[in-house]
Amino acid sequence: MILNPVAERFILHWGEMGSKWGVNRTVAQIHALLYLIGKPMPADEITETLGVARSNVSNSLKELQNWNLIQVVHIMGDRRDHFTTSSDVLQLFKTVVQERKEREFDPTISVLRDCLASPDLDKEDTEAQQRIKEALGFMEALSTWGEQMLKLEPKTLMKMMKLGNKIQDLLFLIK
Repeated sequence: MILNPVAERFILHWGEMGSKWGVNRTVAQIHALLYLIGKPMPADEITETLGVARSNVSNSLKELQNWNLIQVVHIMGDRRDHFTTSSDVLQLFKTVVQERKEREFDPTISVLRDCLASPDLDKEDTEAQQRIKEALGFMEALSTWGEQMLKLEPKTLMKMMKLGNKIQDLLFLIK
């Protein structure tokens, strides 16, 4: 498959952004390709389209499956695995947020709780103890807010995002 210039630019940029977000560039490019194409693709076609090593594609596909961002589908008459992703950008965002929460936020909250429950906590000065408590409070509040946002219907979530600073104005009115 030959990519058109806009598709190529999108995929290359998504790969660059993936690197900045802590995701392997090829992983991000494969996801961008599957998102843009909007149809299932076999690994060999992904390899050829992106011009990357087959082993890199294979590892990247496994990573995307571990993140629940792609699924394997089968095409009648074709024995190869084909890979696809959601075309719903909001659903993709929710998946990434949920996965990052489970991989990054939840372990951090657990460690902060363990620190506060440690019998050695009293060896830390009062300010350090307070900072740990504040960090835990912030992380728990952000985690709870994130969970609530993920449960919202897409239309409701989009309306909230479009409100932007108007939510702040509303909160000042409620005081």
